[in-house]
Amino acid sequence: MSMQLLQQGEGQAIGIVGGTFDPIHLGHLVIVEEVRIQYNLDKIIFVPTGYPPHKADRDVTEPEHRYLMTVLATINNPHFLVSRVEIDRPQGFSFTIDTIRYFKDYYGPQVKLFFITGADAIMEIPTWKDYRELLSICHFIAATRPGYSLHKLKDTIGKACPEIMDNISVLEIPAMQISSTLIRQRVAAGKPIKYLTPDSVNEYILKNGLYRNAK
Repeated sequence: MSMQLLQQGEGQAIGIVGGTFDPIHLGHLVIVEEVRIQYNLDKIIFVPTGYPPHKADRDVTEPEHRYLMTVLATINNPHFLVSRVEIDRPQGFSFTIDTIRYFKDYYGPQVKLFFITGADAIMEIPTWKDYRELLSICHFIAATRPGYSLHKLKDTIGKACPEIMDNISVLEIPAMQISSTLIRQRVAAGKPIKYLTPDSVNEYILKNGLYRNAK
């Protein structure tokens, strides 16, 4: 995608990053900030999921907790916003296409939407609801570790929907060995999580007794 699309006066460029954020951690923040800088995005909207269909096989922390932790983690960055659009939907599974349609309608056609996710998640796009429409109305940015092979991406997405391959970009970001799973496991084991999440999120987890029985 030509970066000329982001020139001043041609409408805002807004990044959307969805996730369970259970909990949000420094790896999330490093990746999203790098994407914002590299693609000259005006703002990034974090969208904590309601009840994600791809994680129906495990218990997910209550949406309100995950929303508040995301707010705490992003509050000091003026370019970051947090949306309740998914967690305020009637109980049920949340689908990315519904969220993208919402922001497309809310901001109008003059705004360019970028959906930020991981390269591994991109590989599963053909299984997502209405994925062809999704890839046609927003630009996907797949964040990945240096050296990640793009052959699988081209084979998977290119064969399923070759006409929209130009609407997917890959950005290499140095890997950080931090994950939400690791944090939940450390809390359950009574180990500290300082420097894995912002201090405000660390304090929220401890105060609310989250993840003590995580598996």
